[in-house]
Amino acid sequence: MISGKPAENTAFHVEGLTKVYHSGDVDVHALRGVDLDIRTGEIVILLGPSGGGKSTFLNVLGGLDRPTSGKVSFQGADLTAQNDRELTQYRRSHVGFVFQFYNLIPSLNARENVSLAADIVPDPMPAGDALTLVGLAERMEHFPSQLSGGEQQRVAVARALVKKPSVLLCDEPTGALDSATGIRVLEALVGVNERLGTTTVIITHNASISAIGDRVLHFADGRIAREERNAKKLPPSALQW
Repeated sequence: MISGKPAENTAFHVEGLTKVYHSGDVDVHALRGVDLDIRTGEIVILLGPSGGGKSTFLNVLGGLDRPTSGKVSFQGADLTAQNDRELTQYRRSHVGFVFQFYNLIPSLNARENVSLAADIVPDPMPAGDALTLVGLAERMEHFPSQLSGGEQQRVAVARALVKKPSVLLCDEPTGALDSATGIRVLEALVGVNERLGTTTVIITHNASISAIGDRVLHFADGRIAREERNAKKLPPSALQW
């Protein structure tokens, strides 16, 4: 998964990553020595049971959590050596997050929800452009209560994209959706990857989604138990949910 010095096109270089949570007298080992390179522009799918380490790994990549030991580099910069202010700047400038629950503000329409994220970066994408990228050009003035679950999730994707992030980190982005709306969300994620070259990491419990990725990493007991490469990726529309 890694071998020596990372290649020039490496987005993330991970070495010996561990994370231990302390709960009273009990130590919970969420990550147990993960080594990995993620290439710029890749779509990587993380599969595995709950408690396998997927979300902890994603949170460390996104600068939301610090590892207990090991090293994570982003484009050559050591994230594990950065202080809180530097990690906040990293998240603002480089990372877009998409979670299972949309967390939209009910009193704001789609454009306004997306514009909130645009306010924290110096050179954002216009909110309308971000919504158009995810197929919501005709729904910009609608409020969350007027949107379906899939449309709300696509607003959440647009909100992540408006910062023009280098990386999109997605934790169960289709987990609360039926197959038809889930596929629309995946089409938005794949479309952004293809058009903007955004490095994309997606956690899912739905094994069929793995077909859209360049690589599939199977997590178990805090480790990458198995890695698969897709010789030919499938479009989301071809998935058997």
